[in-house]
Amino acid sequence: MKYSPDDLQRFLDVATEAASAGGAVLQYYWGNLSNVQQKGRPGDLVTEADKAAEKEVLSVLKLHFPDHAILAEESGSISAKSQKAAADLLWAVDPLDGTTNYAHQYPFCGCSVGLLIDGQPAVGAIFEPVHGALFRAAKGLGATCNRQPIHVSDTESLAESLLVTGFAYDRRETIDNNYAEFCHLTHLTRGVRRGGSASIDLAFVACGRLDGYWERGLSPWDVAAGVILVQEAGGQVSAYDQGPFDIQTGRILATNGNVHSELSEALGKVKPFERFAPQ
Repeated sequence: MKYSPDDLQRFLDVATEAASAGGAVLQYYWGNLSNVQQKGRPGDLVTEADKAAEKEVLSVLKLHFPDHAILAEESGSISAKSQKAAADLLWAVDPLDGTTNYAHQYPFCGCSVGLLIDGQPAVGAIFEPVHGALFRAAKGLGATCNRQPIHVSDTESLAESLLVTGFAYDRRETIDNNYAEFCHLTHLTRGVRRGGSASIDLAFVACGRLDGYWERGLSPWDVAAGVILVQEAGGQVSAYDQGPFDIQTGRILATNGNVHSELSEALGKVKPFERFAPQ
C-alpha cells in the first residue's frame, strides 16, 4: 500500500508521542535504578527503566494503532490483532537503547520508535533523555532535532572524518567481532568512537556530529528509527559493500554520503584478528 504524506505525518506524530512517553520514564529512573539484571550474554542488561519505558511506548502505539504489528526488544513480536491490519507496517521499538550506559549513568542512550513499511525504515523518533533531544524523521518529510532541521556533515574524506561504531554482545563468541575494523579505521581517520547506542550513533550522523557509522550484530529495533533520520538528513545508508541496506542482516553502513565509498572500501580490506578468535 502507498501511504500519503499525511499518513506519514500521522505516523510520525504518534512515533514522537511514543518516544517522548518512553523518554520521560527514562528521565524519571535516571540515577534511581534498583534492579539491574543480565539477560544472557555479558553486558546484555535489562532494568526496570527498560520495562517501564516499553510499557509506555506500547501503550501509545496500541492506543492509536491497535491493529498494527509491533516488534519490541523486551516484549518480542506482537502480532496484528485483526485481518484488516496493514500487513506492510511494523513498529520496531527499543525502549532504552544503551542500557549499559544508562545503568552506569553514562549519558549516551535513547528511546527509539521506528516504523517499517514493507521492511524499510520510513518513520522514526528518538528521544535522548539526558539532554532532552528529540530526533524525528519520516520519508519525504525531512529530519529534525527539537523541531529544527538537521543535515549530515560536509566532510569530504575519510582522513578528515570522525566515525563511530559498536561491538555486539556476541563479540566473545565470534571472530567477526569488529575489533580489527575498529583499529584499522582508527588509523585512517581523525578517530573512531564507541557510543554504545546505535540509535544515538545514527542520530549524530544525521545531525553532522559524526561523519559515518558501521556496525554488525544489530536488531531491527536498534536502527529502524535512525536509518530514516540519516536518509532524510541527506546521508546514505547501505550494506558494508554498498549494496542495498537490509535490516534483517544486522549490518549497517551509514555516512554523510561523501565518505561512503571510501569507508566501504576500507572495511572490505580488513581481516579479523586471529588472536581474538573463540577458543
